[in-house]
Order: sequence, then structure tokens, then C-alpha cells
Amino acid sequence: MDIDGAVTLMPDRSGPQSPPPAQAAPDGLDQFRASLTDWLSANLTPEVVASGRGGLVVAETIEILRAWNRTLADAGWAAISWPAVYGGRDATVAEQLAFHEVMTEAQAPGPVNAIGVANIAPAIMAFGTSEQKDRYLAPMLRGDEIWCQGMSEPDAGSDLASLKTSAVADNDGFVVNGQKTWNSLGQFADWCQLYVRTDPSVPKHKGITCLLVDMRSAGVEVRPVRTMAGDSSFSEIFLTDVWVPNTALLGSIHQGWRVAMTTLSHERAGVARLHLGLTARFNELLDDARSAGVVATPVQRDRLARLFAYISTMRWMTTRELEAIGGGGQPSPAMGSVAKLMWAQATQELADLAVGLLGTGALAGPWTKNLAAAPAVSIAGGTSEINRNIVAEHGLGLPR
Repeated sequence: MDIDGAVTLMPDRSGPQSPPPAQAAPDGLDQFRASLTDWLSANLTPEVVASGRGGLVVAETIEILRAWNRTLADAGWAAISWPAVYGGRDATVAEQLAFHEVMTEAQAPGPVNAIGVANIAPAIMAFGTSEQKDRYLAPMLRGDEIWCQGMSEPDAGSDLASLKTSAVADNDGFVVNGQKTWNSLGQFADWCQLYVRTDPSVPKHKGITCLLVDMRSAGVEVRPVRTMAGDSSFSEIFLTDVWVPNTALLGSIHQGWRVAMTTLSHERAGVARLHLGLTARFNELLDDARSAGVVATPVQRDRLARLFAYISTMRWMTTRELEAIGGGGQPSPAMGSVAKLMWAQATQELADLAVGLLGTGALAGPWTKNLAAAPAVSIAGGTSEINRNIVAEHGLGLPR
């Protein structure tokens, strides 16, 4: 049976087919989708699509993506979940989900400040002073200033509470020393949401403070990290006697853990991007195999069906959770971790399956890079081991 015979098993290209959350009327949601679709038709260019392909920001594409970010912001599409007062749309969860579906279908990149818009900005809105909100949010929204996060360290990857980078009070500020790693956008960043240890005498998660650090400060050194996929999307940050003023304190001193939990809990609808991206790549693999005249073996057909079922399960789990949130329910504390675990496993299976289907055809072009990048997905954004602990403790109620 050739690959065409397996196509009926595959996800519909229009994305998840579950009904919209109860909080949004279908007519209103259809109008929202149509508005975004029409705007993308008028503004999205092939150059922007090509620059955003793969989800990485590199030196060759950074200015194109910055310009696209400004276009999004000027039209109100850069951060629809933000309050309107800050340039967002006060979007419902249903609208956020629809936004990700339409953007994925159009292959449109989001804001270049992906981490800043989705995670750092909500923390500034929650804990920042009025001066900090006025100073940082607008340039972040437009991509005029790029942000990175200083969480992971060489000896404290996904275990934030074990961080060692220190900040000692000094002359109306802090002197910071330490090292951060795996910093997305670090080499392009103007600012960093930096987590430091300000009290080593208390339980480790209680002595952490969050600082908003100017990356141009004396003593900050950024070293891009080249991955085996050939890109330098991550960086190491070295901080040597970096003086940071008290005005850079986000929230209260020693309360950085609380800021971090707020940072990591926002934009719940963003987990939909995981299965949407998988579905797009799955369909791309089928198209490439069909174009190459591949005849799938029974074993390969079984793997295709199994992966399709896995992605579908991930889609329905996410949609069900978002429907509950949209209806006023409480989100599962482990939803993000379950989605991340499933995404990592499916991504790695897809990369391996591409080589099996396409053979040497997968050893050139984007599938080669996909294969080289796949091992990292079980590390990036929280290791699979840490996410399993979160699911066990917070989802299943198991002891530590």
C-alpha cells in the first residue's frame, strides 16, 4: 500500500476539529478567524514565512522578524492575550486558540519576543512598578527591545531552586556574579529577566530574587552556543561584578520564586502551538513522501497511524483543558508538563520516522536539521525528568 493509502489516517489540515470553548459564540469566533485570515493575506509575505520557518531567530533573519513584529503590534496581533491597555486584545482562551490555529496554518511567525510577550510581560504586569510597566512593555511588544530569561545554569538546568548566581546588596543596588546557560535569544537580547540568589541561608527556593538586567551593563558577556543542528539560537551569559540598581527589582526581594511561577504559568492557550506544529510537520512529511513516490511498508504504516493517534490525543487533551478554563474551571497544574512530555516524544518519533520513510532523502535539507535538533526537545523548556516529577506530584498527588 503506497503512502496515499494512509492519508485517510492523517489529521485534517484545517487543524483541531473540536468545538470552540463555551465562553465564545461560534459566530464571534468565526469572525475573529476571518479577520485574522484577511489581515494575514494582506500583510504576510513569503520572505517573512521563510524567515520564521523552523521557529528559530538567527542573525540572517533577525531584522526581518523585528519588522514583522512591529507590523503585528501596530495591528494589535502581537499579543492578543495582553490587556488592551497595554496593546493587547483582552482575548479569551478560545480566541487565543483560534489565533494559534490560523497563524500555524498560514505559517506566520509570531512576535520575535516570544518568551518576553508570553512569559516575562505578564510577570511585569503582575509585579512591576508603574514605571517598569511604562518603560518595558511597549518596546517589548513591538520587538524594539528583545528579552531573554536567565534561569538555567550549568549545574541547575530545570531545577531553578538550585541556582547559584549571586546578588549582593551594594550602594542602592546589587552586585551580580554567576553564569546562565541555554538562553534563547541571548545573543540578541537587550534585557534579561534574571533570577539570582540573594539569601543563601534560607531554604533554596525562598532566597531567590528577580532582576530586570540591561544586557549592555559592564561585566555582562554573552557567548552564543552552536548546537549540533548548526544554529546558535542559545547562548551562555557570564556575569562578573555586574552592578544592577534597586529599580531593576521585579517584585519583592527574596520573592523571585513567586515571580518565576507566575512567569511560567501564563498564556495557557500557548500549549496548543505544540500539537499544531506537530500536525503541520506530520503533513509535511506525508507530502514529501508522496512527492518522492515512497511506498510505505506495513510497519511504517503502523508507525504513522500510531503517531497520528498520539498527536490527536494530545490535541484533544489540550482542547478539553482549554474548554474547561474557558468555562470558568480551574486549569490542571500539570497540563503544561503533560503536553511538553507528549510533544517531546512525538517530535523525536517524527524525526526518526522521516528517515525511515524518506531514506537518504531525509539526509538533506530541513529533515536533516529536524533529526539533529530532535534530541534537544526533551531538554529545552524543562527536561522530561522534571516534567514527569511535576505530573507525578502536582497532577497525580504522589509523594516526592
